Amino acid sequence: MANAWKPFREPLRATLTRTIGIAAIAATVVALTSRGFGRWPALFVVMLWPSFGGHWIELFYLNWLRPHVPPKPYVQRVARIAVWFAGGVVMAVGARWTASALLAHPAMPWLTWITAGGAFIAIELVVHAALQMRGRASFYNGLG
Repeated sequence: MANAWKPFREPLRATLTRTIGIAAIAATVVALTSRGFGRWPALFVVMLWPSFGGHWIELFYLNWLRPHVPPKPYVQRVARIAVWFAGGVVMAVGARWTASALLAHPAMPWLTWITAGGAFIAIELVVHAALQMRGRASFYNGLG
């Protein structure tokens, strides 16, 4: 029996508004806490990795991998968490390279791959908890 998963679609404007807003807020928080507001533009670019990059990791799972994974809920959840983990590692590497290129002394310490993957999983679980509380499709209800 084939899955009846519908591809996730969202207008580019909505994606950009959300992900740029998240990156701007995160860059502001880091700049203020590190007392280096002059570094905000570079921090903003670094923060695009988890915000904008995270969107594409989620799209990869929803629109490409999910239809190819057995429909059992636990298998779907394990596959999604594995994608989040791998995506977190890749984004951490990209963010680190970007920070090294744009900042004389990057404020972000090097994350181990386990920490980076685990951190992205934690971020996604919090985001999906917020979606669940709003009655939207999420990881927790198996609809999103």
